Amino acid sequence: MTEPAVNGDGVEPIEPTEAKELRRVVRASVVGTALEWYDFFIYGTAVTLVFNTLFFPASDPAVGTLVGFATFGVGFLVRPLGGVFFGHLGDRIGRRSTLVITTMVMGFSTGVIGLLPTYQSIGVAAPILLTLLRVCQGLGAGAEFGGASTLLAEHAPPKRRGFFTSFAQLGVQIGLLSGTVVFLFVEMLPEQAVQSWGWRVPFLASFALIAVSLYVRLRVAESPVFKQMTVKQRVVKLPVVDALRRYPRSFLVGIGAHICDTAVVYIYATFSIAYIQETLGLDRWIALTGVISFTVVVIILQPLYGALSDRIGRRPLNLFSVVFTAAFAFPFFLLLDTQQPILIWLALIIATALGFAPMIAVQPAFYAELFGARVRYTGFASSREVGAAIAGSSPLIASALVAQADGDAWPVALFMIGTAAVSFVAFLYSRESKQVDITAVDATQHAASVASPSR
Repeated sequence: MTEPAVNGDGVEPIEPTEAKELRRVVRASVVGTALEWYDFFIYGTAVTLVFNTLFFPASDPAVGTLVGFATFGVGFLVRPLGGVFFGHLGDRIGRRSTLVITTMVMGFSTGVIGLLPTYQSIGVAAPILLTLLRVCQGLGAGAEFGGASTLLAEHAPPKRRGFFTSFAQLGVQIGLLSGTVVFLFVEMLPEQAVQSWGWRVPFLASFALIAVSLYVRLRVAESPVFKQMTVKQRVVKLPVVDALRRYPRSFLVGIGAHICDTAVVYIYATFSIAYIQETLGLDRWIALTGVISFTVVVIILQPLYGALSDRIGRRPLNLFSVVFTAAFAFPFFLLLDTQQPILIWLALIIATALGFAPMIAVQPAFYAELFGARVRYTGFASSREVGAAIAGSSPLIASALVAQADGDAWPVALFMIGTAAVSFVAFLYSRESKQVDITAVDATQHAASVASPSR
């Protein structure tokens, strides 16, 4: 039985979303984010497996990987632009309508990558076109998670917001899992087939996935909070300006909060593949199996951690996760360096189950509760994606650090500890928000609901 949300104005309470509609919103969030982040993640996997030789040829494959990771980071640099632009649309025309647009942007840019000729065919134009399409991916990704989480948060019953919004992050992990599994099957093909056409299949599949994502998203209702703002004519003209002016503290917290999880997930899911294969000299399947294993564990844990945050709060889980991530940084690489597959998989599972998983499960509700309704999509997406832009080049940084240290990973462990310290400070200065009034439309009402939550 869902509970009625309390309107930030104290009048005309928003009717709670019916259970059937709530399930539909959850389903659309999981499927939509899974398909869009499948698009975003497969690029990182392809860099270490084929792009380093097909699009960025060099005498040393490791150099090609380094250049490939640089273009991987480009997608993060433009994500704040996507967050601002599409966040503006989300706060002006609606959450659902904007998510339909981002689906098209992500899907088509990913599918076209599968059609690109390689460096051998058209020379330097190949990596340029690939980088441009990566930019398009980044623009779409910059608004996807914020939009899906905002829509979920505004439909969810107040006392179970952490549980229901965690499904948005579950979709992201399913996207990572799907992309890794697809490339694991691609790797089973003969090497010549992989290099000629096999690598294209995961990207071309995105054309078909667009239709699936659009189908589920077009069937859900617009956010009740946004609909009420439209009726009351409280949609703002420039949401990003309003977000910065009214919520400066929340904006800074939002940036810092996303540094650690962004940096470490791509170290675990992308850099580790290159490290295990090129530095340790082990087979690719060992790395890919490890990524698949930890992703399955994280998927299972998402709703559990989300529900736990509804009981003990967002802040305790956030602080615990970054402290554990920092504490486990050196043991993580010590286990990888044993070159024993079981210990490598164990390292990846422990690091993500206790460090990464609680942080990202809480994230959708945490960010949605940082901003008032009128600028929520913009504030959520733009602050989070600035953090992503700062930390998204972690595979490039990690590869460069290992190269400078002659194959030793201890500088990468120090880098991970540094990112955890930044997010720790952000979480330390955040306020507990699990009982915030998410229907509040301006900073005064929002701050009051954080300081004096309703019981």
